[in-house]
Amino acid sequence: MLNIKEAVSQGLEFAGSIVGIRWGTEEPRYTVLDTIDRDGVRIDIRQYDDRIAAETTVAADEDAARNIGFRRLANYIFGGNDGGRKIDMTAPVTQRSGQKIAMTAPVTQQAGGGPSTIRFFMPSKWTMDTLPTPNDERVALVEVPGETVAVLRFTGDRSPAEVQRRSDQLREALRGSGYDLAGDPMAWFYDPPFTLPFRRRNEVVVPVASAR
Repeated sequence: MLNIKEAVSQGLEFAGSIVGIRWGTEEPRYTVLDTIDRDGVRIDIRQYDDRIAAETTVAADEDAARNIGFRRLANYIFGGNDGGRKIDMTAPVTQRSGQKIAMTAPVTQQAGGGPSTIRFFMPSKWTMDTLPTPNDERVALVEVPGETVAVLRFTGDRSPAEVQRRSDQLREALRGSGYDLAGDPMAWFYDPPFTLPFRRRNEVVVPVASAR
């Protein structure tokens, strides 16, 4: 049972989430290596260190996959593991959706219609040795190598169509920039669905390599 202090804290956290305030929510550390401004579109080139994530893959459309995957991963960090341990929520939730490809050939989100892989990054204090094992076999713990990514930040709508539009903007802004695409775009979401749209932090992200 929550005591008064915990109840007040959770109430303030919920209220803050409505307007996009994330008190004490850890985010993966990164360094901004470069910035690209093209036709009013700003792109950050970021370097991330190694991270650990809990991930699950869901065969459903992007919206449904995000909801199903979020619930599976939330169950893991809220005690659905072999130690019944609670793990702090972090941001972003990432979604990557696999493309449907012709017969010849995670929350992160890649538009395309295939299964989506949803990821929660684990707080930096945890290691692969200390993290509890998920009770749900559909949830896996994975090491995410350090990477350089191009990031376009936006607010408001985060539907699959809008994610695709923003991904196209990101690709176009990178043309002739000195950075080559090194993977497929994905979506990162920093706020819950009930956050006011104009206060949401959303990002489309793609791995890149310097062509200079």
